[in-house]
Amino acid sequence: MRKLLLNCDMGESFGAWRMGLDEEVMPHIDCANIACGYHASDPGIMRRTALLALEHGVRIGAHPSYPDLMGFGRRSMKCSAQEIRDMLLYQIGALDGICRAEGGRVSYMKPHGALYNDMMQQPDVLRAVLQAASDYDPALPLVVLAQQDNSAVRSLAAEFGLELIFEAFADRAYDASGQLVPRDQSGAVHQSTALILQQSLILARGEPLRASDGSSLMLAADTLCVHGDNAESVAVVRQIAAALDAASRI
Repeated sequence: MRKLLLNCDMGESFGAWRMGLDEEVMPHIDCANIACGYHASDPGIMRRTALLALEHGVRIGAHPSYPDLMGFGRRSMKCSAQEIRDMLLYQIGALDGICRAEGGRVSYMKPHGALYNDMMQQPDVLRAVLQAASDYDPALPLVVLAQQDNSAVRSLAAEFGLELIFEAFADRAYDASGQLVPRDQSGAVHQSTALILQQSLILARGEPLRASDGSSLMLAADTLCVHGDNAESVAVVRQIAAALDAASRI
């Protein structure tokens, strides 16, 4: 069994306001999705987070968003395709410039929050995101949600010649199609450490999950998203990393 790469949203502090335990989480993950200033972060936070990732040999990904600091990027916005392309190029370029100055590079992109959800539900938004990635660097992979049927997303990405990285979530519930259950619905976010570990191992083994309607759901993922915004979640990340490493050796 190949090991799933662990990714985590990072650099989401802003000025004097602090969010997340990046220093505690970074040693246990493979990929850091660094906020680019539109939903969180600022130039200093971006630089410090990039340096932390480089110190631990962690891949750096741009984590761009709709321009929604107050709503933490979780509110959908009506934007034209050109507006989406412009805002993504702006954010990727800002983070990549900081990374290059410190001896690193942005190596993939994963949109944040509402933009991520819109991308997975609206082909026009996904096309604009793919266009932005292609415009910036045709070799820049895009992280997308692993679903029951990935054919439409694969087909669209093929038009741009872009690599896709399919992502699953350790602590989120899924509907029958493989979409994430909205956060405002009961049971959308798993709170039990045992359940989060169980879901992580099920995904790593390529076995079916149980969807919110009770049906069987197969998700083929390359990477698993974990969170480290409090001490309890950091402990869970450590356990997931250790469990996946042990399972991959069997």
